[in-house]
Amino acid sequence: MNFKSAFLAAPGLAFLASAAQASIDETINTAVGAATGPFVSFIFSPFPGTSFPWIVMWLVIAATIFTLYFGFIQFRAFPHSIALVAGKYSDPNDAGEVSHFQALATALSGTVGLGNIAGVAVAVSIGGPGATFWMILAGLMGMASKFTECTLGVKYRNEYENGTVSGGPMYYLSKGLSAQGKAGLGKVLAILFSIFCVLGSLGGGNMFQANQAHAQITNIVGDYPGWITGVIFAAIVFAVIVGGLQSIAQVTEKIVPLMAVIYCGAALIIILMNIDKLGWAFGQIFSGAFTGLGIAGGLVGALIQGFKRAAFSNEAGVGSAAIAHSAVKTKEPITEGFVSLLEPFIDTVVICTMTALVIVITGVMTIDPDTGLYVWDEAAGRIATVDNASGVALTSAAFGSTISWFPFILAIAVILFAFSTMISWSYYGLKAWTYMFGEGKSKELTFKVIFCIFVVIGAAMNLGPVIDFSDAAIFAMALVNIFGLYFLMPIVKAELTSYLSRLKSGEIKKFA
Repeated sequence: MNFKSAFLAAPGLAFLASAAQASIDETINTAVGAATGPFVSFIFSPFPGTSFPWIVMWLVIAATIFTLYFGFIQFRAFPHSIALVAGKYSDPNDAGEVSHFQALATALSGTVGLGNIAGVAVAVSIGGPGATFWMILAGLMGMASKFTECTLGVKYRNEYENGTVSGGPMYYLSKGLSAQGKAGLGKVLAILFSIFCVLGSLGGGNMFQANQAHAQITNIVGDYPGWITGVIFAAIVFAVIVGGLQSIAQVTEKIVPLMAVIYCGAALIIILMNIDKLGWAFGQIFSGAFTGLGIAGGLVGALIQGFKRAAFSNEAGVGSAAIAHSAVKTKEPITEGFVSLLEPFIDTVVICTMTALVIVITGVMTIDPDTGLYVWDEAAGRIATVDNASGVALTSAAFGSTISWFPFILAIAVILFAFSTMISWSYYGLKAWTYMFGEGKSKELTFKVIFCIFVVIGAAMNLGPVIDFSDAAIFAMALVNIFGLYFLMPIVKAELTSYLSRLKSGEIKKFA
């Protein structure tokens, strides 16, 4: 059935519905924009005289400090992290709900999303290919941030008699700082984090995903009312999340590898079909990182866009992933810190880089044949592109330039990315909700129903300011979380020193 034809069969109804929705959208946008505008402006405001958001610098500085403080742990522990994910040190009798692999898959499903597709395209088209270099660097440093917060997530989690656990920044901020004699500060930070987490889960982790998934579906099948997509997504999401984290983990451990294979496989095919340009593409990335290759802003522009994309994509320092990782089956908190550092590597260093390579290698960005530099479109504020495409449309054009039907593969990937992000963020929001209002089946069900209602709202409406506010809420989580991490990182170092000593002596043994 063609939804568009059926809907337009009643032109009067279609006109009234369209006008009503436009009116509702405008009313909500105006009200929310007026109420939240100052907060959004504050979170994403740039340093004076630059276009670099201070919140991104907050994340990058923290990642640099953790990298140095823990002695480049992301590189030293990488082989052991792989062994842990493979289950070689997993004791099935340890407290927790999910395996190391399931915890990683759940956290990855929350970070690997539309930003890897559309966000990278924006970064590369504004910052040039050189933005990819800085994106990779920021991703590598962000691995240390994930290591820090996820270790604490397990150490200070609550374990209940029924086998379930609750953990994340709200718990390690309150319990960890309390142990240091800063109970009042810890409680305030924990409540602030929980509020921002709930708001972020309903917006950026929910409504935005549903909205963009609907947009991609309509590009393939034609226009139809968004609430239909919303109801379908809400029903599927509810069926998954009503079973709790174990149900979510069982789905994400299948979806994450599937969407990675679909998307990365498609990207790899395009790269292999243009293998003769691969060396040139890496040359563009490296030289563009320091020269800009003719784009506005040069080195600074490439650096800003690369760091922004990495920070917005892998969420290292935001604290969200610590909620998922805290449910792992282990008695050694540091092991999940090791596992979690793989997350920014997969999300940013691998998937985002593959997206950037496809865009660069397929030639969808215009290069002046005489100078060899990219042509800057002053009106658009970015590099001139094929058909003036930007965002996800640019990525789709890059995929379609080699094989015409590849955008359909991209659409499937977008839908999977959106769905997996929604179910992961439902868990993040739920744990923040129960921290504030208490544990219990009825309280959990209340949040899950609210979350699914917002799926429908997100798909049906164009809520620009609402999404802006929810994105700001997610990065406000980072403001609170990292502030607490600076106080607690010596505890992580003590855990690390103890574990590595016991691992070296043979006290910690393999189980598989």
